[in-house]
Amino acid sequence: MTAALHLAALAAFAALMLAAAVEDFRRLVIPNRLILALIATWPLYLATGALAPVAALAALGVAAAVLAVGALLFARGLIGGGDVKLLCAAALWAGPAATPRLLVLTALFGGVLSLILLSPLGARLSLAGRALLGPPDAADAAGGRIAVPYGMAIAGAALFVTLQPLFG
Repeated sequence: MTAALHLAALAAFAALMLAAAVEDFRRLVIPNRLILALIATWPLYLATGALAPVAALAALGVAAAVLAVGALLFARGLIGGGDVKLLCAAALWAGPAATPRLLVLTALFGGVLSLILLSPLGARLSLAGRALLGPPDAADAAGGRIAVPYGMAIAGAALFVTLQPLFG
């Protein structure tokens, strides 16, 4: 039963992270309901014994620290609010030991994503994808600039860091 609950919690995590990545690509918005669902399913993950009580408290502390630093970056206009909230939820799930790797991978994935979107082909594909998948104004949401759906990088890093122990 515990193994099934553990897999169910991880499946919910993966589905919610993928949904956040898709929504950020489509609309350049990460809905709060997805963030709340990620946070709400974390206790289910804890109930499986995935983290010791001390590590769970440390995860809460790390997530709070990520939120505090992210809020400062958001206040300076360097990162989006949805990205801050998604990164905070990802740090909660990753736990204190894996959060540094989460942050490094997020930066690497975000850099690669930015380079792709800066290329003429990447920019055209991004605009076409948003026009196809999103509301009519989604392609113009960045005001003429190339918008980077950084939630995709956060979700990719979070999935890698959190699910990698299953395969490793």
